[in-house]
Amino acid sequence: MRTKLLLSAILLSAAPAAVLAGDDAFAANRLNVPKDKWLSPTQITEKLDQKGYKVSEIEADDGPYEVEMTDKNGVRIEAHVHPETGELLLGYDD
Repeated sequence: MRTKLLLSAILLSAAPAAVLAGDDAFAANRLNVPKDKWLSPTQITEKLDQKGYKVSEIEADDGPYEVEMTDKNGVRIEAHVHPETGELLLGYDD
């Protein structure tokens, strides 16, 4: 619960700045990574496992991977992951 609240607070704190910046803020948040540079779902899962997450579902989207996982406390998390680096994309807006 604490993790969800913290993540929500982070995401909500970025929203006003994005609204004030207009559509360009959202366009800059899009990813344009060629498919040949993408890590495989297995590689993404391994990277997240190393960070203490347990991936239950991973799906390729237009820009990032969409991942459903749980943290070490069993808290369910839905997140976007950068396809080339495997890093979590906080505040990514698809």
